[in-house]
Amino acid sequence: MLDIKLLRSQPEQVQARLNSRGKDYDISRLVELEQEVRTLETQRSHLQAESNDIGKQVGIKMKAGAPAEEIQALKLRSPEIKLLLSELEPQEKALREESNVILMSLPNLPCETTPIGSNETENVEVRRWGDEYRDRYIGDRADILPHWEIGEKLGILNFERAVKISQARFVNLIGAGAALERALIQFMLNTHTANGYVEVAPPLLVNTASMTSTGQLPKFADDLFKCAEDDLWLIPTSEVPVTNLYRDETLEGETLPIAHCAYTPCFRREAGSYGRDTRGLIRLHQFNKVELVKFVLPENSAEEHERLVRDAESILQALKLPYRVVELCTGDIGFSAAKCYDLEVWLPAANTYREISSCSNFLDFQARRANIRFKSKGKKGTEFLHTINGSGLAVGRTMSAILENYQQPDGRILLPEVLQPLMNREYL
Repeated sequence: MLDIKLLRSQPEQVQARLNSRGKDYDISRLVELEQEVRTLETQRSHLQAESNDIGKQVGIKMKAGAPAEEIQALKLRSPEIKLLLSELEPQEKALREESNVILMSLPNLPCETTPIGSNETENVEVRRWGDEYRDRYIGDRADILPHWEIGEKLGILNFERAVKISQARFVNLIGAGAALERALIQFMLNTHTANGYVEVAPPLLVNTASMTSTGQLPKFADDLFKCAEDDLWLIPTSEVPVTNLYRDETLEGETLPIAHCAYTPCFRREAGSYGRDTRGLIRLHQFNKVELVKFVLPENSAEEHERLVRDAESILQALKLPYRVVELCTGDIGFSAAKCYDLEVWLPAANTYREISSCSNFLDFQARRANIRFKSKGKKGTEFLHTINGSGLAVGRTMSAILENYQQPDGRILLPEVLQPLMNREYL
């Protein structure tokens, strides 16, 4: 949620930064509402001050021997003030509710350092890694099968029976396929916990308040699965329950940063993506992911974001999977993000890079929605902390990259060295 004080003091700048996202966001009504709220606040404050002063004035006038009608007039003013306050309070409440609805619909402001652009074609490539592995694995081979084809050929992926069990965009992992996914999850969690992340195994069903805190609601309701008879939603990412661990809490500043990692299944309708990536493991309704979430001091936010990106990269480097880092432009960053880097892994069968992790800095946007604050030792008051997260990594997409990049001429899949001890084998 945006800082209402910033909107009050710098409406033009807020409007310009919102519009840099490539859409027209009209905040004029929000500005009007805030002016109306401030007017009512001033009236209410004056009336309350007058009400508090009446008792004192009555006592003073009685001691001074003031005329009875003058004292009576003061006494009669008290219920008048109560009546006026009772009329102002619901007006102010209604204005605040309308203001909050608009605020909840507005995305985060892009950072000043986020590249300006209208869509993904204007994202900025930051760096590449692993070109030598791409050349070594594939070279000029033209016989690389897409991961779903080689997976079905090896008997480790089965989509047809998943459709029978559920519907399209689900998969059965069979034998070594299931073992490979389990090994990847274990390897990712082992790596991240060794780097200081504390593992969390959170609930997979969360309430509306949790979804609202991280920005999934109200905007993305159509992309979520909801339990019809309960106030519970299937999580689209473990970012939601892990961030909400500290909702409505004030943390000690000295305990920050707090870093968590979590493995969970994730559930998404993928609304609006029909016709895209309908085959394979790239865009499923249910998929597994290891997530990284950080709660940090505002002054360390940018540095901690870069560190989280490097932590996600370390998985790809250990697996020796070629990838690139792309900084998203203002027209492509997510709703809650102020700055975002995507890690895109090389998929040789498609001859392209595909997103495998999105690492976002939300600044205080989520913390305001979730009311997560910190208090520094020796300082008065509290502040909103900053939240950062990213995939570390999307497991199915990692598997698809292994099946394509490690594909051998004889049709077998050479396992990355770091996974071989976990699977007790060298090939699939």
